[in-house]
Amino acid sequence: MPSRPASPGLLTNSPSCASVFLLARAALLIALTAAFVTASTLSGAAQAVQTASTPPPELSRFDLYGGYGYLHPINSDIGNVKYQPINPGALVSATAYFNRYFGVQAEGSFFPSGPNDCVFTAQAGPIFRYQKNRFVPFIHALAGGAKVGGPIFQPCAWGWGATGGVGLDYILPAFNNRIAIRPIQSDFHYSHVDYGPPGVGLVTGGTGEIYAYRLSAGVVLRLGQITPPPPVQLGCTVQPANIFPGDPITVTAVTSNLDPKKKATYIWTTNGGHITGTDVTATVATSGLSPGDYTISGHVSEGIRPGQQAGCGVGFRVHAYEPPTIACSANPSTVMPGDPATITSIASSPQNRPLTYSYSASAGQIASSTPTASLVTTGAPPGAINITCTVVDDLGKQATANTSVTITTPPAPVVPQVRNLCSISFERDKKRPVRVDNEAKGCLDEIALDLNRESSAKLVIVGKHSADESPDAAAQRDLNVAQYLTEEKGIDPSRIEMRTGGELSRSLDSILVPAGAAFTPGDTNTFDTNSVKRQGQPYAKPRVQ
Repeated sequence: MPSRPASPGLLTNSPSCASVFLLARAALLIALTAAFVTASTLSGAAQAVQTASTPPPELSRFDLYGGYGYLHPINSDIGNVKYQPINPGALVSATAYFNRYFGVQAEGSFFPSGPNDCVFTAQAGPIFRYQKNRFVPFIHALAGGAKVGGPIFQPCAWGWGATGGVGLDYILPAFNNRIAIRPIQSDFHYSHVDYGPPGVGLVTGGTGEIYAYRLSAGVVLRLGQITPPPPVQLGCTVQPANIFPGDPITVTAVTSNLDPKKKATYIWTTNGGHITGTDVTATVATSGLSPGDYTISGHVSEGIRPGQQAGCGVGFRVHAYEPPTIACSANPSTVMPGDPATITSIASSPQNRPLTYSYSASAGQIASSTPTASLVTTGAPPGAINITCTVVDDLGKQATANTSVTITTPPAPVVPQVRNLCSISFERDKKRPVRVDNEAKGCLDEIALDLNRESSAKLVIVGKHSADESPDAAAQRDLNVAQYLTEEKGIDPSRIEMRTGGELSRSLDSILVPAGAAFTPGDTNTFDTNSVKRQGQPYAKPRVQ
């Protein structure tokens, strides 16, 4: 143990209080600056390396703290010999939190090498914190034992003491938020130590009462976490949400995060109708409500804390009674005179009320009390007939729809027209001018095909003769052509009419006369086939192989 002055007069060779205080302040400033620089350095490094993957800080369950300390007594003395500041020192603490705000802290302080030999404390007490993101301010109050040496020759002795103060932690965004820097902890300290009976000149013994402020900075190790229970949540649904006056409504609560060990209390209110129920579901009677929007509010509670209660709101709409709706159509929409048409109505009532149907028409006859009706058009003139479809519910509300049926004028019958087919020339064979040659047979083959396609048509052939020929040449040409068509092509002779006349030439014209068509004879005439004397072969016979 270093030697101590024997009396107050011996203290004149010791460093002055002012110089000691200046040294203490300088040491404390260096410690705080180092703490802030360390926090900034670690924070920047952590952000550069692992900011993206670091989760937000949780509330810790246990905090272990170790740091540098400085103790400065204020107006504390024995026999006018003051207690001197002690620098450096150390503080350690262990804190256990019961919830997000409150915990218990045990702390020890070590100031073993001061002018007063020593100051040691072993204390415990409550601590309160409030974490805001990465900043955690706190306040604590501690009490317990204090071992303090006297300012002269009093040995280190145990007494009792109390400490209270505030501090601030900053959680580093590194190491999974397990490390925090405590840049400042500022406390007021009081201790009381009885050193025994006072000695001569109060060099020994006496009672020491120390009033001091204490500053500290260091590092906090954060362990475990406190996750508060999630708040109760409440949603509500209503079924149905759109009603007519008198329709019942059921509202249902949808909850989450309820504690199954606690009883949940439900309260339901509404600004429309009468609500009944104090459980998860409730019913609303809506008789007499005016059309409009209304709200149902729900509230669930498991306790008095904000997180143990929740509310919800849901709306419903009351609609006025609506008239029925109707649409009608006609099938077919276009008919011939005298043909009927079916009128179909599609009607509905928003309130599903009974419906009655009726119909009216601008022409014709229609009558029905069902969704379908038949329009009789007998005697109605051509043109549009307008039909009105009406539906009425049991409240007398009605709706109408219109459709139409058009009576068309029958088209005039198509009059068949005669058609000129190919003509045959007899100029090629001068020696046999009435004979049907092979080229003429090609034309006749086409004529035979036309007659086969139109089985009801007839054929008129008109033979002609030149000026240097007898009129019988024209008749012979008719007979030869008719013979070819009947014998070689199987055409019924009754379908062929033979005539002569027209301009003078060695040729024959063929005219197809469909059923219903009329042939105009013009300057052609029929002849007596029995009076014609035929000469030569009628047409070229195919060679026998």
